[in-house]
Amino acid sequence: MLLAQISDLHVKRPGALAYRRVDTGAALTRCIERLNALAPRPDAVVITGDLVDVGSVEEYQHLHARLASLELPFYLLVGNHDERNALRQVFPEYAYLQQNAPFVQYTVDVGPLRLVALDSQTPGQSGGTLCEARLVWLEVQLEAARGMPVVIALHHPPFASGIGHMDRQGLDSGSTERLAAIVRRFDNIERVICGHVHRPIFTRFAGTIASSAPSPAHQVELDLRENAPPAFRLEPPAFALHQFHPATGLVTHHAYIDASEGPYPFYEPDGKLIE
Repeated sequence: MLLAQISDLHVKRPGALAYRRVDTGAALTRCIERLNALAPRPDAVVITGDLVDVGSVEEYQHLHARLASLELPFYLLVGNHDERNALRQVFPEYAYLQQNAPFVQYTVDVGPLRLVALDSQTPGQSGGTLCEARLVWLEVQLEAARGMPVVIALHHPPFASGIGHMDRQGLDSGSTERLAAIVRRFDNIERVICGHVHRPIFTRFAGTIASSAPSPAHQVELDLRENAPPAFRLEPPAFALHQFHPATGLVTHHAYIDASEGPYPFYEPDGKLIE
């Protein structure tokens, strides 16, 4: 089973650039082309929030048009840049978005894996939270999935990245502690996957692993100095590929989107290593 994860698309209205520099719509199209060309193809794609940039209907219409070329099932989450009602309005054909209003959260099986999509949005704020209703819902879903491999997906990472300006708008400490207490009770949680920080990051979390994915557009500057200024960089765009096998669990790769030289062989036709 292969689950692709893309995150932080920040799609603008047609013709607009993010931060007057990044054509996020075109970046998403290149990402979709890469996903469609993968062999083997992923079974599904999970998109972990910040689907658009300001949450307008026009942006979601642009996103909808771009995603029409994706030849794989996809599952949308909301981030701090999203607007739940506008998303539902433009994507009415996706029933999973309507299941647990006002939140955008749901469960879906991808092969043998159960994906639990959790809404960490705090409307009108950059940081995230998990209220009592969302945490109770999560517990119910995890109880129902005992014995199955589970991936929990949410936008805001429940860990500090060391990038100060992103950590100051992360998941609040109370929510992180409550989430950790729940996750520790279930030994079948393969991973907690997130977005928000526009970088590939891995850490221990509550007896499992938490990770974040890079963006198909711009990446947050990797600056671990205290009080480093908020900035982004046009590093190579990428996404995560989570491969699950019952014998090995979840193994994650990061795939770059843009073309590069290769592949070149290691060996000559006669089997000798190329020197």
